[in-house]
Amino acid sequence: MLFLQLHLLAVLLPGGDNKDDFQEPVSFQIIQISSFYNRSWVQNLGSGWLDELQTHGWESSSGTIIFLWPWSKGNYSNEEWMELEKLFRMSSIGIPQMFHNLASQWQLEYPFEVQITAGCELHFGEISVGFMRGAYQGSDFMSFQDNSWLPSPDGGSRAQHACELYNGDKVGLEITDRFLSDTCPRLLLSLLDAGKADLQRQVKPEAWLSTGPSPGPGRLMMVCHVSGFYPKPIWVMWMQGDQEHLGTQQSDILPNADGTWYLRKSLDVEALEAAGLSCRVRHSSLGGQDIIVYQERHSFTGWIFLAVIVPLVLLTGLAFWLRKRWTHCEAPCTIVPLK
Repeated sequence: MLFLQLHLLAVLLPGGDNKDDFQEPVSFQIIQISSFYNRSWVQNLGSGWLDELQTHGWESSSGTIIFLWPWSKGNYSNEEWMELEKLFRMSSIGIPQMFHNLASQWQLEYPFEVQITAGCELHFGEISVGFMRGAYQGSDFMSFQDNSWLPSPDGGSRAQHACELYNGDKVGLEITDRFLSDTCPRLLLSLLDAGKADLQRQVKPEAWLSTGPSPGPGRLMMVCHVSGFYPKPIWVMWMQGDQEHLGTQQSDILPNADGTWYLRKSLDVEALEAAGLSCRVRHSSLGGQDIIVYQERHSFTGWIFLAVIVPLVLLTGLAFWLRKRWTHCEAPCTIVPLK
């Protein structure tokens, strides 16, 4: 099984001929969020993720898996997917039932939330690593390690009690271990194979510059926009000549409607320094040729005028008004501060 994983990873993933291209493992994980509003009302949300790409959803009312991509079934048979649905259905029922039964004993206050994450990671040259973790109200509660459940240090007596209950279910432990060590890696490789056309898609970014609201007198807010790129990893930096400008501020990477991504990098600088700046973009789709966007120098004239000249004009006008008021004031003369 290990040889199969390494061989398929080398073939399926972009740049697979060079193990140095694998900076992070590729992962598949299932996330279940159970929101407990009261003893009779619990809402379950389930989803499956290939790295940061959602591939599956969960229809809680019917207990069925939703396939979000044409290749989300991989090469699994309908019978195998039915077995997975049965497993997920048991999880979506069993976990809420335990918390409902123990809510009074554990003195849990409604509403509260429980999160379960289960999945596996594959990396070129290494064996797959399975993981399963539980959280209560966003804090670590317990985790599955070496075929048993271990309480989190922050979980307290509640986590210890829950682990004792789960570890007493030998059949449940075997099912969990088999899913993490065998089912999940096979499913991950199946998705990589079936979805390689989309997963290896490369879309070049577009980049342009603008200015934001002025941070203050004599200063400019420079903004570099980068949009339409895929996959998500990207490097964008404001440059002063050949040096990275340390004041660069990055926004969140946001999704576009077509599945590509958008990013904004801002820089607060002195207006007179703006003419020497450029924005550099590095992305896998560019084949090693970075995008460098220079601001046209003639356009800085208006910016510098607004950022430097206008404040000076305003200050000059204020000085002239104060002088005029002082000149026409009868002695003794008092200037009343402006409110």
